[in-house]
Order: sequence, then structure tokens, then C-alpha cells
Amino acid sequence: MMLGIDFGTSNSAAALVGADGDLVHIPLEGANLSLPTALFFSSEDGRVDYGAAALRAYLSGEEGRLMRSIKSLLGSALMDEQTLVNGRLTSLFEIVVMFLRELKTRSEAVLGHPVHAAMLGRPVHFVDDDPVRDALAQTTLARAAHGAGFETVDFQLEPIAAAFDFERRVRTETTVLVVDIGGGTSDFTVVRVRPGQSAEADRAQDILATTGVHLGGTDFDQLLNLRHVMPLLGLGHIGPAGREVPSPVFFNLSTWHLIHQSYSRKSLHHASELWTSYTDRALHTRLMRVLQAREGHRLLAEVEAAKIACSNAGDAAAMNLDCIERGLTALLTPEGLGEGLQAQLTQIVDCARDCLRAAGLRSPDVVYLTGGSSALAPLAAAFQHAFPGTQTVKGDRFGSVAAGLATHGARQALSLVCA
Repeated sequence: MMLGIDFGTSNSAAALVGADGDLVHIPLEGANLSLPTALFFSSEDGRVDYGAAALRAYLSGEEGRLMRSIKSLLGSALMDEQTLVNGRLTSLFEIVVMFLRELKTRSEAVLGHPVHAAMLGRPVHFVDDDPVRDALAQTTLARAAHGAGFETVDFQLEPIAAAFDFERRVRTETTVLVVDIGGGTSDFTVVRVRPGQSAEADRAQDILATTGVHLGGTDFDQLLNLRHVMPLLGLGHIGPAGREVPSPVFFNLSTWHLIHQSYSRKSLHHASELWTSYTDRALHTRLMRVLQAREGHRLLAEVEAAKIACSNAGDAAAMNLDCIERGLTALLTPEGLGEGLQAQLTQIVDCARDCLRAAGLRSPDVVYLTGGSSALAPLAAAFQHAFPGTQTVKGDRFGSVAAGLATHGARQALSLVCA
């Protein structure tokens, strides 16, 4: 049996097709079928927390190191760099291994037996326009899975896995555009699905086209943070010399996997020297307060929560910025959410259109939305506007890809037995 693993930038999920042929979605954290892709290394007692527990420990003010969006580093030179965790130098590769090992352990505890094989999802592009780094990212993830204890590791594209999950519910032949919007990537496939085909191992003739772009939910968080919060620390502020305050510090503070770099001695010294670039020194004081108190993750978590609340409720959501200054808030409105992400949503829709053109189609029968960021209201509206009259189906945001990977893994295993 192969464990289907959707190792995501923001959240991860797992599923398995049992010996009886039934699909099992595996609860990884209590009753939750997804686990935030996060680790917290406590400086107080040396323990390691995973998932939501990691986020709670960090946001509670406990001393330690939070790691998020580790998937974003696959294919980069940073993966093999050593970082200081609780006084010990640890490579980011080792941290990926730790997370996958924890996911394997939790899955086995639920299933009641060991699992030695994994079918891992991968985006269409780990890295845009760089085949060498893209191949390196998959190789690195395979090595990490082996390091976590899996003896057999295989891969399937995440949007194709989502299509296999969607296929389980169709009653007639359907051409579907799968839109998989994750934390770090947006991936698309045009595929023909039909009843009774899920048992077939070779589906190459049904996969009409795939495209993808390295753009997802964490990029949305970054953009909204830069637009609504970082100006309160000086982004865009014009200094005495008539120039804007240098922006790299703000971009690092708005990027999940780069925040910790802002707290290095060198970065703190550079930020402290920026006071001469400010006309309003109170803004610089705020910036230094955030850096010295290491509040970057807390700010970005507030932005992420406001993004979700604003999208779900269709109303303004306030960001509590007391950690910067008591009583300080920023407001995210539905209009601000749409305007702030307009360029990125256009890029995502254009990539989906490219996928359809590659398949020789103008529109699909169905647009199937899945992935953690697919529930974003402006995104759904953008696709409805791009493909008017086309049925839109919303899948399980965190479970569709894992389910499709498990289905594909079971199908592949069966074909080997029958060969």
C-alpha cells in the first residue's frame, strides 16, 4: 500500500487506499485531516512541536524557532545550508526529513500498521523556468522521504492527482480544468475523466495539458502584508533626502521562509542604521520593535487570518497590531483584498488559459477548484469571469490531492501485481 502525501507549502495531508479498496483520509492532528506545514523548536525545553501546535507555541510567546513554508526552499542552495536550532547546527534538508517522518508516524498510528511506500505530490513547477533546479527539488524531496523511512517513493503532479479524485464522482465523460491553488504554487491540468476509468493504470492519453506558476497563498500573504502593514513600519516612507526607505527588510519580514533572516545580528545592525532614512522616526521605532521582539511571524499570521476572514465573510477584517504599538490596527476590506491581489490573480488565470490553449480548447466542461487557497473569494470570482457559463465545482481544499495520490498509488501497485 502506498501512502498518498500532499506535502504542501502551508498545509500537508495524507490518504491511503486500504486492502479493501476503501479510501481513508488520515486525521493528522486530532480530527483534522490536514496538518500545517510548520515546526517549532522550543528553546525552553528542547521539544519539537508540529502543525497547529507549533504555531500556538510560537504565538504564545514561548522562546524558540518557528519554521514555515519549508517546501519553498526545495531546489535552492538554502536547502543544504546549516541553521542554528536550539544551539545545534541543522540543515533545512534535515528539517524537511523531520516533518515527513512525523507525518509518517502519525499516519501509521491511525492506520495501525507500518507504511513503507509513498506517492508524493509535486507541483507542475517547483521552480519556474529552471529545469535543473526543478529536477533538483524533486530529487531532494525524494531523498527526504527516504530519509524519513519510506523505502519506495514515487511522484505524481498535484493537479493530476486532484483530477483523479474528482473522477470518482463523475457520471459522464467530462473535460475538466483542475485549478489547484496551494500555498506556494498554482497548478493546472486539463484532463478527460469518465466513470470506471479510475482502475486504469495508464491515463496518459486522457491528460491533455498541464501548466503551473510559482505563485500561491503565501505570496498573497506577502503582498497584503506589504500593502497594509509594512507601511506602518516605513515601507514607502520618504526620508529627508527625498528617497524611500530601503525596502529589503520589509520584503524579508513579509516572506514566511525569510522572516528569521531579519533577526540576525547583521540584519538588526543594518536596520538600526536606517534611522537616517526616516523623516518620521516613530516609524523606525516601530520597525526596530518588531525586529527586536521577533514579531514578524505574528504580523504575517494576522494578515493571513484577516485574508481568510475577509474572504469568508465578505466584510472588512481588522488586523490586531498591538505587538507593534498598543491600539494599532490595520483594516483589510473586500475591495482592498481584490485590488491588492489583482495582478497575481490575472497571472494565475492567464496560466489556466495557457493550459486550455495547449489542450486545444477554449473552455472546459467543468472548472474544479482545489488547494488551500482556492477558497479565496476574488480568485473564484476571477475564474467565473474568465469562464462564464462553465460549471465550477469546489473540491476538498486540503484533501483532494492526497486522495488522488492514494488512488493513483493503489492503481499503480495493482498494475505491478497484475503485470
